[in-house]
Amino acid sequence: MTAVLKIDRDACIGCGQCVFSCPSGALRLEDGRAVVNENCVLCGLCRGNCPVEAISIERGAPAAEKKQEAAGGVWVFAETDAAGALCAPELVSAGRRLADARGCTLTAAVCCPENGKVLKELVAYGADEVLYSNRSVLTAADTEACIGWLCGLIREYSPEIVLYPATSFGRTVAPGVAVRLQTGLTADCTGLDIEPESGLLLQTRPTFGGNLMATIKCPDARPQMATVRPGVLPAGAYDPDRTGRVAEVPFAETAGAVEILAQLAKEEGASIRNAERLVVVGRGIGSKKNLALVREFAGLIGAEIACSRPLVEAGYLEYRHQVGQTGASVSPKLLVSIGVSGAIQHLAGIGGAEKIIAVNTDPQAPIFSVSDVKVVGDGLEILRELIRQLRAAG
Repeated sequence: MTAVLKIDRDACIGCGQCVFSCPSGALRLEDGRAVVNENCVLCGLCRGNCPVEAISIERGAPAAEKKQEAAGGVWVFAETDAAGALCAPELVSAGRRLADARGCTLTAAVCCPENGKVLKELVAYGADEVLYSNRSVLTAADTEACIGWLCGLIREYSPEIVLYPATSFGRTVAPGVAVRLQTGLTADCTGLDIEPESGLLLQTRPTFGGNLMATIKCPDARPQMATVRPGVLPAGAYDPDRTGRVAEVPFAETAGAVEILAQLAKEEGASIRNAERLVVVGRGIGSKKNLALVREFAGLIGAEIACSRPLVEAGYLEYRHQVGQTGASVSPKLLVSIGVSGAIQHLAGIGGAEKIIAVNTDPQAPIFSVSDVKVVGDGLEILRELIRQLRAAG
């Protein structure tokens, strides 16, 4: 599928509004008329700002055979670090379910894995094939090189679906690939499925400020692409005996566009994304001084502390503790929610929790709609009683 920006020179009045609105520097005035260059990314801002509607985006009709093609299968982009593959269990497991529904293969693409064991781990979690390159230019710092590498693979193998982790790196790579391949991209998905009738990818994500959940389809362009929020989809079983193809693919070594001058140490403290037990607090705890009570309770049950967005904005806790659509998505075995009302933005981040115990003074609080145990009452009083009983039990 191809697309091109068209300017009707007869209709253009040379006002320059399109030039000023273009974020890519792709437009200029020439002989009193607007012209476009190769920097255009087809964002459409100029079209919306043209007062005489002289700008249009013409898209070629997609080939019918490409729309229905499933031979390329489902792909996942596996981001890695020295410890292994970030988000790999859940992302590969999600890809496995989609591939099974489509009756096709699952491929994991890995650029410059820092730890070789990750290649076998991807197979163990469900990948039929792992394609990787060890070229040093393909580092997490140089997104342009990674985008070029991935686009080359996608053009060669023609997958119908490509999934990315919604990490900072994945959120940079995915739109770069989408623009170059002229296809769609749904960001920060919390659910994925296959439509039985059409075989299309159903991509569910929060929308309208997080107040609604929307399911999005990409019926024409290929591949269908989505980024997936870490921690919201369940991870499948790890099978060390599973076998699959692991192959290095060629990539021409080029000069990197990014030079790393220094690396900052990661924030200290355990990550709430990986915690098996979490105590999540909201505005219902009253004041910052009551965090001491929360920390005491969390320590007694071996849990990490997390919070809703208002507490971060109020300065009670740092951003790394925030759970929700604009924070971390978590999937603990146990989540104890104290004084959190449960706006849909917050609920989007705790969907992976296995067991939720919620305490709130409001019996109609939205948090109760997703809770396994619901307690209506004062969160601080209940915390004090729980601490007393835990201490008594030794």
